[in-house]
Amino acid sequence: MRFQAHRGLKLIKGEGQYVWDSEGRKYLDAHTGHGAAFLGHRPRKVVDAIKEQLDKLMVASTTFSTDAIEECLSSLSKILPSGLNNVYFQNSGAEAVELALKLAFKTTGRRGLLSFKNGFHGRTLGALSVTWNREYREGLPLLEVEFGEFNDISSADLIDDEIAAVILEPVQGEGGIEPSRRDFLIELRRACDEAGAVLIFDEVQCGFGRTGVTWAHQSRGVEPDILIAGKSIASGFPISLVAARDWIIEGLRAGFHGSTHGGNPLACVALKASVELFLEENVPEAARKKGESLASMISEYAELKGEGLMLGVRVKQPSRVLRSLQASGVLALKAGEDMVRLLPPYCITEEDCSFLSERLRRVLSEQSS
Repeated sequence: MRFQAHRGLKLIKGEGQYVWDSEGRKYLDAHTGHGAAFLGHRPRKVVDAIKEQLDKLMVASTTFSTDAIEECLSSLSKILPSGLNNVYFQNSGAEAVELALKLAFKTTGRRGLLSFKNGFHGRTLGALSVTWNREYREGLPLLEVEFGEFNDISSADLIDDEIAAVILEPVQGEGGIEPSRRDFLIELRRACDEAGAVLIFDEVQCGFGRTGVTWAHQSRGVEPDILIAGKSIASGFPISLVAARDWIIEGLRAGFHGSTHGGNPLACVALKASVELFLEENVPEAARKKGESLASMISEYAELKGEGLMLGVRVKQPSRVLRSLQASGVLALKAGEDMVRLLPPYCITEEDCSFLSERLRRVLSEQSS
């Protein structure tokens, strides 16, 4: 089965910021598997860690302890926000969203949910329930969810004693590259505290340095009760996590949740090595500087928004622009109805930024003539 339109490429190799197709053509990758290869394709430190683990242990239930999971948690403690002390591993962002919602339901005893227009949280039933796109939702038996206006502080008025959780992306991705305003998050935090609701930040795409800070919410000065991360945290190796405050997990019993492959040893060593690389390379600072450079180039001829290396360029026909970019050696993806999304890895160079910008300028010029 295929549920996404095929791009007409067969990729066979990735290295750093580049990928190659089966015809030997090279592309600058600003798609990065929906942002998962933010640390670049096949970073040597991560590849070596996985190879070493392959000779030790490939599979283990979280019923048991492993060096891989213990060392992974130790590394994560260096980058997770203070107070989010309780971590559970899953395999994908959508799975992590499901657990976050379950935790909110269980700890509050409520069933109400508040999400936001143009938000995206995944395509499993719970995650899809809090996702805005009606095309994805049509014909499915979803949870009852109220959708507020993103960045409108009056949306906080929707948070009452029936709301279990408020979930949002600090920088919306798939829905159109929309950064949240600080006053908006402050008001949501205040309303959640007053109503006893759980505030969930989904940083599966915008987290782990991509926006120029370790976690996108940190530049707003507002902390969540639950943080969700995934995609790039293990350099694209399938793993996600939910990090929660102590009060969220009080009273939970064994069997409340489970995952056969969550916390897999290979995934955990990939995550540990990725965190080490993240710290050694000061990845957020690299993303901030390179994002500013790329944005400065593109803003000379196009409207764009975003933060760090999570950028959206407003265009009239995004699918057509993406095809033309691909033909000229650049891979990107769509966001919303009128955005080309650029999610390059932190290791792009100034030369790469110039190449991407010039290819985009040429494509937009050709389409406007």
